[in-house]
Amino acid sequence: MKARLRAGAMLLAASATVLAACGSDSKSSNGGSSDGKIGVSLILKNTSNAFFVSMQKSAQEAADAQGVKLTVAAGKEDGDTATQIAAIEAAIANGDKGILITPSGDAVVDAISKARKAGLYVIALDTPPNPADSVDITFATDNYLAGQLIGQWTAGQLDGKPATIAMLDLFNDSVVSVDTRRDQGFLNGMGIVDKEDPSGNGKEAPTGKYTGGKGGDYTIVCHEPTKGSADGGKSAMETCLAQNPDINVVYTINEPAAQGAEDALKAAGKEKGVLIVSVDGGCSPGLQLVASGVIGATAQQYPGLMATKGMAAIVAIAKGGAKPTNTDGLDFFNTGVNLVTDQAVDGVTSISVADGQKTCWG
Repeated sequence: MKARLRAGAMLLAASATVLAACGSDSKSSNGGSSDGKIGVSLILKNTSNAFFVSMQKSAQEAADAQGVKLTVAAGKEDGDTATQIAAIEAAIANGDKGILITPSGDAVVDAISKARKAGLYVIALDTPPNPADSVDITFATDNYLAGQLIGQWTAGQLDGKPATIAMLDLFNDSVVSVDTRRDQGFLNGMGIVDKEDPSGNGKEAPTGKYTGGKGGDYTIVCHEPTKGSADGGKSAMETCLAQNPDINVVYTINEPAAQGAEDALKAAGKEKGVLIVSVDGGCSPGLQLVASGVIGATAQQYPGLMATKGMAAIVAIAKGGAKPTNTDGLDFFNTGVNLVTDQAVDGVTSISVADGQKTCWG
């Protein structure tokens, strides 16, 4: 295979530590709350990223529609596994029937195992854990394909010109599948690497030939962590520019990081002629950044679908229904991805920003 900022009214009011969205009733004999409702916990990476705010909103709407008692928890920032572990333990103690979690790192795996042994059905959203079978199933974007699409678009846009590339990743001190798959999918789409290396990023040759589009020379200047934030993207881009001021391609893990990269480029007077690509397809300001040309192309994913499908699966299982299965050929259930750009490239399937606005984060 060669493949978060609508300001939500659902922003959590606390400081992004464990929250009970609907109180903390004691568990009942049927594994739900004392009022007879099915209990489900949604455990997010953070609430500073609108992607997760959108996911929470869809989960709450689905819970309300299906009579589910939803408890919401979130880390202080991406990578805060300690808070997620505490939330998993609370879900067990509360007698929930299931957990929907966006794992912040491998440290949560043991707690997930404990929850499954206690009879909870655990679904990962957005980020498959390592190993993938640590949870019962994952509902996620094909992140490798998302990376491939923006890589193919970039190679086509370069039209054979040399590529001097900044890679603005998620972490540099831990390995998370969403990070490696997007990064290495992009490099595969560019024609720089053949396949994903799950052991981590930055293993590719730093210079050579890219074979996507018309092909050409490439130099990878840096792999810098952003933690998926605008501040992180800005500082990462500043570091990369200090190493090479002639960067003309910027891969970013998500749109907040892309905004931060643009801020750094603009401050340095280097924003013109730079291709910035990203992943998320957020309604605002993500797609607005594409429409204005700050981001050339982004791979749109669908967190609302992940949350609603996850909620429906746990409710069905709690009522004796069938368990969901993975998409053929994948170790997760693929909730879809589309490349969004107003600068289409021949041979790379994409949709316009106007069409992306109709489907963003559904």
